[in-house]
Amino acid sequence: MVFRQGKLPNIRMKKEMYFIMASKRGTLSINSDNILPIIKKWMYSDHDIFFRELISNGCDAITKLKKLEVMGEYSFPENYKNKIQVIVNPEEKTLKFIDTGLGMTADEVEEYITQIAFSGATQFLEKYKDKTNEDQIIGHFGLGFYSAFMVADEVQIDTLSYKEGATPVHWSSDGGTEYEIGDGNRTEVGTEITLFLNEESVEFANEYRAREIIEKYCSFMPVEIFLSKANAPQEYETVEESEVKEDDVIVEHIHEDAKTEEKENENGEKEIVEISPAKEMVKIHKRPVSLSDTNPLWMKHPNECTEEEYKAFYRKVFMDYKEPLFWIHLNMDYPFNLKGILYFPKINMEYESIEGTIKLYNNQVFIADNIKEVIPEFLMLLKGVIDCPDLPLNVSRSALQNDGFVKKISDYISKKVADKLSGMCKTDRENYEKYWDDINPFIKFGCLKDTKFSERMMDYILYKNIDGKYLTLEDCIKENTVETPEDQEVLTEENKEEVLEEAKEEAKKEPEKTSIYYVTDEVQQSQYINMFKEQNQDAVILKHNIDSPFISHVEQVKENVKFLRIDADVTDAVKEEGKDLEEETKTLSEIFKKALKKENLTIKVESLKNEKVSSMMTISEENRRMQEMMKMYNMYGMDPSMFGGQETLVLNANNKLVQYVLEHKEGEQTQILCEQLYDLALISHRQLTPEEMTKFVARSNEIMLLLAK
Repeated sequence: MVFRQGKLPNIRMKKEMYFIMASKRGTLSINSDNILPIIKKWMYSDHDIFFRELISNGCDAITKLKKLEVMGEYSFPENYKNKIQVIVNPEEKTLKFIDTGLGMTADEVEEYITQIAFSGATQFLEKYKDKTNEDQIIGHFGLGFYSAFMVADEVQIDTLSYKEGATPVHWSSDGGTEYEIGDGNRTEVGTEITLFLNEESVEFANEYRAREIIEKYCSFMPVEIFLSKANAPQEYETVEESEVKEDDVIVEHIHEDAKTEEKENENGEKEIVEISPAKEMVKIHKRPVSLSDTNPLWMKHPNECTEEEYKAFYRKVFMDYKEPLFWIHLNMDYPFNLKGILYFPKINMEYESIEGTIKLYNNQVFIADNIKEVIPEFLMLLKGVIDCPDLPLNVSRSALQNDGFVKKISDYISKKVADKLSGMCKTDRENYEKYWDDINPFIKFGCLKDTKFSERMMDYILYKNIDGKYLTLEDCIKENTVETPEDQEVLTEENKEEVLEEAKEEAKKEPEKTSIYYVTDEVQQSQYINMFKEQNQDAVILKHNIDSPFISHVEQVKENVKFLRIDADVTDAVKEEGKDLEEETKTLSEIFKKALKKENLTIKVESLKNEKVSSMMTISEENRRMQEMMKMYNMYGMDPSMFGGQETLVLNANNKLVQYVLEHKEGEQTQILCEQLYDLALISHRQLTPEEMTKFVARSNEIMLLLAK
């Protein structure tokens, strides 16, 4: 087994030597006072991490031995199998970790174990730097072996080096500065570590608890991992003789007679029919099942993976019964090594947390969930795995935040997501539209948080219009840009100079902005929507919380665009032209202000094309956004009126009720009609307060009684 290099102050090691020695006693070489108790207690916040550290060390040892075999410096014995065994013994309160790696000589044990923080990986790479690939060896976990002392009163090592003529070694320590080393009795190349658990840690000797931890940290390690319980009764299984493997332990051969059944034939006669042929079966020791998938999906090339494999992996890793919308397979070798799969989950925004899960691995070794420094913030609601051997895992999180390499990884992931989405929009528009309602909130959030992502995605943001059609921003601009014949002056020889001069002057002016109308509540704003549809006007639906800051962002990026809520003003398209309503405005303002007792109420009179619309409420886009900002930042103590006028009551001069009020200034029913027209306008604009609703219902009943007379 090989132990890794850590970044521990004032701790240094020497290179390897080789000798066989008699039993002797020594002292751990620690150059900082009382450092070992600190290591034991505080090197990891999660005490179960020792499983990962010890199993990872075993994986390294096996990886290195395989390298040596490839380079011709070692030959595997017959029936050799790369594997790690974990054996729990709850009766004796022990744990064993056994690997078939390159093992250690006595001198290596002293160099690697007794002098804390030396890394076998570092030495190995130095020796074979021209023959091996550094990226394939983990070597990042520092003082991994000493994590065992967080849970053990005593740790023993039995190891045999792969080197010819090597003598087995036994090492033991009770966690103090004293250790004992001598000849061992191991006969196979590899290392066995035995942990004698302390009273607070006996839970780790439980088979089910051990399985849970191994599956958490080691589910995808590149070496098979087998878990067993010491002294457990032998389990058996029966297989067909043709399925017997070379390493199966055969207990007995079993002949199963053919199964028959009495049936009635076509002639009505009964006869014996064979329904299952005779079988030659073999009873064997139950085959151990590895807890590790040594070739996880993310390590494969995307072309080798099927859609069903992606979905099955998603269900297995994230325990999510809902199918993901789609996924992105990351596979990069330069300028850094990174592989992974990111899934876009289907999320119910109303009922579910939008916190995702990004599992971080290092050479298939689980490191952590959701290292936010690696994943762009706006992608944290995704689910996926990222395997990056190049990550600097031995630094603090604060250092990780400032690490330029980590920033490059984050930028790469952001770019890959943008490339996937933009490519889908261009080549698979149908599916892109199908997913859009689910994915658009975090794409818009990404545009707000990441300038480069915004630049890549701005042309591929979709806007759903009131007819349910999906449009890009360019489509929206085209639909809302009307070029009238008057604007199109014919160029002739006589007016050529004049037209060109006018064109130059127009170019100097600030470009006119295209207004894009939007809806935030299809039910609340249905009256306005119907008016737009009647005049073949379009609006887009923007009802998510993210949409308010997003449209401000778009207006900053696209200076030729401005967004207006559908109730921000009465558009020219729904109004009749040419009518002077100054006198009607003056008269109705006086009537309504008096009836409603609202002297500061702003009232406009318009000739709307739809005479059935009696009244509407509008509020300027600027004021409404300011109000939303105040709510967002809990500025409820501030007076909204400080930002200018509030709602404007718009009365339709073509409506018979409004005409009645105009003609009956002092009429008996004028008061109640004014109040009702005002509340009807409010209802189409916002929800009535409980007090307003109570009055509206009572007044509606009163009006119906008048009609019934």
